[in-house]
Amino acid sequence: MKRILILITILTGFITVIEAQNKIGIIGLDTSHAIAFTKFLNGDDKKEEFKDFTIVAAYPYGSKTIESSYKRIPEYIKQVEALGVEIVPSIAELLNRVDFVMLETNDGNLHLEQAYEVFKAGKPVFIDKPIGANLEQAIAIFELAKRYNIPMFSASSLRYIEVAQQLREGKYGEVTGADCYSPATYEPSHSDLAWYGIHGVETLFTIMGTGCKAVNRMSSEGTDVTVGLWEDGRIASVRGIRKGKSDYGGQAFTTEGVFNVGPYNGYEPLLVNILEFFKTGVTPVSAEETLEIFTFIEAADESKRKEGKIIYMEETYKKGSKEARRLIKRLK
Repeated sequence: MKRILILITILTGFITVIEAQNKIGIIGLDTSHAIAFTKFLNGDDKKEEFKDFTIVAAYPYGSKTIESSYKRIPEYIKQVEALGVEIVPSIAELLNRVDFVMLETNDGNLHLEQAYEVFKAGKPVFIDKPIGANLEQAIAIFELAKRYNIPMFSASSLRYIEVAQQLREGKYGEVTGADCYSPATYEPSHSDLAWYGIHGVETLFTIMGTGCKAVNRMSSEGTDVTVGLWEDGRIASVRGIRKGKSDYGGQAFTTEGVFNVGPYNGYEPLLVNILEFFKTGVTPVSAEETLEIFTFIEAADESKRKEGKIIYMEETYKKGSKEARRLIKRLK
């Protein structure tokens, strides 16, 4: 009888281990985010809260045109292989081996095509910032996720600055406005604020929430300032820094005072939310909010083209939706 109990215990323990190891695959090894997440989940000093997840495979290829991205890939392959990750030759091969996907490709222009493969395979996916290179790509990705009924979300790690989350939750009173800032270097293949400027924009929307109705932008070689007017009369801004020392953060104005938004907490808080999403299927950032962020970004570009003219979000989104439908047709 003792032998039987021991055998059952061993088998039960074995089965528990197998079930606990949720297998994650990474698409794109051309960003430091992929390395950071792999170290958290596969490293020797792995935290107890991450014990149920392991990154098992990676498809490394992303941009072929953005040098700052593709030149990282050979070294990043070596780093993840040293952490036990298998490099696979295609996204299809990756999808056969994993339960969940982190789409980390740095070039947002590739996300629509890559995400489409993931959706068809039925795998929940986190798409790192930017969700796409522009508004129409972002709309198309969410439309396809809806059609295939696949849980997904996208976020910048700046969303999880502790004070930004506390402001969102109302800890410091009602938010009446905010001024946020981040680096905003340009990448010609992306909307101006969709590359590094996405961090400042997402910080702003984390604090302010949705409801922006109009945007205007003042732009120079070294700086951008984009101002949004919310439907309830609140006003908020993003400063994009391209000259001098840059940083991430801002100030929030509330009914209880003025509060500094910072410091930046690194990648771990974002990873915690990704893993919770994989466990529950509940998206921590709504499609509506991410799409409003990209509508704000496109409206800012339109305002720049029109020398600071006020641009309305509703009209901008309608134009983006029309282009998104064309992008989806091309995929079929």
